[in-house]
Amino acid sequence: MSSAEPSREAILSAQDLVKFYPGSDEPALNGLTLSIGNGEAFGLLGPNGAGKTTAISIMNTLLKATSGSVTICGMDVAKHPGEVKKLIGYVPQDIALYPDLSARENLRFFGRIYGLKGPELKKRIDEAAGFVGLEGSLDQRVYTFSGGMKRRANLAAGLLHRPKVLFLDEPTVGIDPQSRNLILEKLSSLKDRTAMVYTTHYMREAEILCSFVAIMDSGRIIAEGAPEDLIRRTPTCKNLEELFINLTGKELRD
Repeated sequence: MSSAEPSREAILSAQDLVKFYPGSDEPALNGLTLSIGNGEAFGLLGPNGAGKTTAISIMNTLLKATSGSVTICGMDVAKHPGEVKKLIGYVPQDIALYPDLSARENLRFFGRIYGLKGPELKKRIDEAAGFVGLEGSLDQRVYTFSGGMKRRANLAAGLLHRPKVLFLDEPTVGIDPQSRNLILEKLSSLKDRTAMVYTTHYMREAEILCSFVAIMDSGRIIAEGAPEDLIRRTPTCKNLEELFINLTGKELRD
């Protein structure tokens, strides 16, 4: 659990995660340890190649760690992936929707994967679409959507089953400011009832949304804490972006 809020119950805990990819001599994760409070928005930040997506993929059951462990709601992710999947939602960086299907058809498909059906599924689809402002576009095919609409539909799919933990990997990349603002507002409204693990390259987003952040580089955490505390500890930095560059350097990471 974050040191900023020690009284909150941890819902996700990762201990000493190490991940080697085949053919690589260097680990993508190198002893990553973190803990996330129930209802906490946790920002996982780092330059390209720092290990953020690898960490999220292990925590949400899509990838196996070389060593270390992850528990969600007290369950070991590697030992009980089927049970854990019922508790988590994932909004990937790439749009995970079928472009030739309508938004409603996409949400119906993903809802059934989570075991929803009948009137309850219809209710959840209407609820999720309304939450992201797509209630008037449910029957449009996804390929006709703007970038912002696709991002919002992607979010709706991750929220359908009301997950306990929501993983968001760059959920606002490449969209207009209005859609970005709406997504951040909606995610802020989920705080205190849904734990979130949020990766982004927009440091201002992390400052606005996240109560706790961890900055990664080379597969390990190099700084962590509440954004305002991290900034206060480094008087030469006025905001999280300046702190991020100060810690990870100005060298390009292509």
